[in-house]
Amino acid sequence: MRTGFVGLGAMGAPMARNLHRAGQLAGVWNRTGHKSAALAAELGCKDHRQLSELAADCEAIVICVSADEDLRAVVEGLRPGLAAGKIVIDCSTVGAGTARELHARLAPSAVGFLDCPVSGGVEGARLGTLAIMVGGDEAVFSRALPVLEKLGRKIAYLGPSGSGQSTKATNQIMCAGIIQAVAEAMAFAQAEGLPLERVIDTLGQGAGSSWYFVNRAPFMAKGEFPAGFRVRLHEKDLRICREMAAAHQVSLPVVESTLGEYATLIRDGHGDEDISTIYRLKSALFRDGDAKGKSSSRS
Repeated sequence: MRTGFVGLGAMGAPMARNLHRAGQLAGVWNRTGHKSAALAAELGCKDHRQLSELAADCEAIVICVSADEDLRAVVEGLRPGLAAGKIVIDCSTVGAGTARELHARLAPSAVGFLDCPVSGGVEGARLGTLAIMVGGDEAVFSRALPVLEKLGRKIAYLGPSGSGQSTKATNQIMCAGIIQAVAEAMAFAQAEGLPLERVIDTLGQGAGSSWYFVNRAPFMAKGEFPAGFRVRLHEKDLRICREMAAAHQVSLPVVESTLGEYATLIRDGHGDEDISTIYRLKSALFRDGDAKGKSSSRS
């Protein structure tokens, strides 16, 4: 299946490379043209300057952009080149309502639209081991599988349009709670004077372990937070979760507390670091507590 790729950021570029290795990548497009030009030159595919040309040249188009309005703009740009039977595969993280809206917009032209958000970070994008959550028409999903199988290891069809995004929102809430717990636990271990590398190695095999503990606690121990999943992007995703929960007249405590801490991190210039940088705030709790204790003992 001739496939085009739109959005060549930290996730999109390695995903496009995986399609190229499978012999499926026909062309690329990126809002910042120098990125698409460089990747096209590297891979020997076409650098399309118009979205409509990319759509006309491909049977399937994979999209990986940052926000709802970006996705709407891309789909609108693709539409003149889309014909019956083509498939738009959206791997962005947006609201479930946006996915349903775009599915309905393309359906009269017999163009398939799947919401296929992914999880697994830049590591999973590079290795082709992403978890992919799919919403849309099941027949379209079956036709899109040869593309999705080159991008991820776990691919799950979850129901009608919007189901993939609802599942991703569920995942983002879990990530918020887990990264908070891991950061808090690591700050506690440091305050207790424990050998952090041995703690990580031991607890990584225990009942409280998680992907975030195994893969991000070592960075916390070093005080380094290279971007895997940026604070700004998770903050955007949690705002989507907040809006979706509000439709049920519910406020989610984990979402709200994490958004509050992310606001502090962004204000302090850490918005482009990995979300594990929340460790900065957790370790500060112990420094502040120690300072208060010393102050009280002197008085």
